[in-house]
Amino acid sequence: MPQSTRRSGAPVSVFRVPRTSTVDLIAIELRNAIFSGALPVGGQIGEVEISSQLGVSRSPLREAMQRLVQEGLLTATPGRGLRVSKIGPEHVADLYAARMAVESESLRRVMRRGDSVALSQLEKSYAALIEVSEGTDARAIGNADIAFHQALVDAAGSRRLSQYMSTLIIETRIASFSSPNGYVVRRSVSPTYETLLDAMRTGDVDAAVAALSVQFDDAVSRLIGKDAEVETVETPPDAAPPSFEPIIESPRA
Repeated sequence: MPQSTRRSGAPVSVFRVPRTSTVDLIAIELRNAIFSGALPVGGQIGEVEISSQLGVSRSPLREAMQRLVQEGLLTATPGRGLRVSKIGPEHVADLYAARMAVESESLRRVMRRGDSVALSQLEKSYAALIEVSEGTDARAIGNADIAFHQALVDAAGSRRLSQYMSTLIIETRIASFSSPNGYVVRRSVSPTYETLLDAMRTGDVDAAVAALSVQFDDAVSRLIGKDAEVETVETPPDAAPPSFEPIIESPRA
């Protein structure tokens, strides 16, 4: 049986497996807490309380929080510490313009490849959205909607686009939480999803991008309170948020 040999003196290729640091884990937990509402919009960040809940020291917590400040998810106010950012109606259109840039480019990349696997995954995500929309859990509906769009961007195979999208998704949730009417989603699934998928099946890029644009225009109108004709499901503003999830295990030294 032939054996592989290495020329004497040739460098050995070593691939290091990246290790998730404590700061990385804390940043992930903070993002998840903002997304779920465990850290409410406009709420002040208590270092002592959160470090105790997560079982970490304040130094890595501060570093993780600064990452979220750079991402725009936390806001630093001199003399008042950090708070979870708010995204008011005046910023919603700009948020969706950024999402349109990321998602339309992702859509073009997927369709350029004729990626049948990606299309199949999106069809499954769409079916899951339809199923959950038959219920009355606003956050479950919102999560299924977001899962569809994240799947679309991830299918493009671009690490940067996926990273940008992960931040935009949290900002979208912040914008929803910032509404004075509470967290509100459509009760019925927008027909633009089926239009988008049909365009993907036939390879019509322009029609797919147009469907995405109409969907986002409708979302902006709803979030700024201009679309009163669509029936919605809502979580009241005073509803108790999910509990804060602590870090169960820190990485080994």
